[in-house]
Amino acid sequence: MKSTAGSQDVDAYIAAAAKEAQPVLRRLRQVIKKSAPSADERLSYGMPYYDLHGRLVYFGIHARHVGLYPVGDPTRHIKELARYATGPGTLRFPLEEPLPVALIERLVKARVKENEAKAAARVKGAAGKKAAKRA
Repeated sequence: MKSTAGSQDVDAYIAAAAKEAQPVLRRLRQVIKKSAPSADERLSYGMPYYDLHGRLVYFGIHARHVGLYPVGDPTRHIKELARYATGPGTLRFPLEEPLPVALIERLVKARVKENEAKAAARVKGAAGKKAAKRA
């Protein structure tokens, strides 16, 4: 992670959560950071989020579940996530169940690929515009 201030904010967010939820939040954070090691960790809307060429995912603690909020529809990448989907861009993982780590890793990696492809397209488009102006 590039931003130490963001990491400290996320540390504080996790520390403020109920004691029984903290291990789940730490594990989720670990999975996201492993799956997107170059992403910046920050807070937005009062929740941790990860940014790499745009926002990848957010997470938040609730009374009975941890929410994971990938930008867009998570089931377009991984159909098995439909069990946890409660709306567009919303996944709920009950605190009493183990996190589906492999699915979360796949989702975050898919979001990284998606954002990297969009960033590459923007760069390519900008280079094409510059070349057209020179011609």
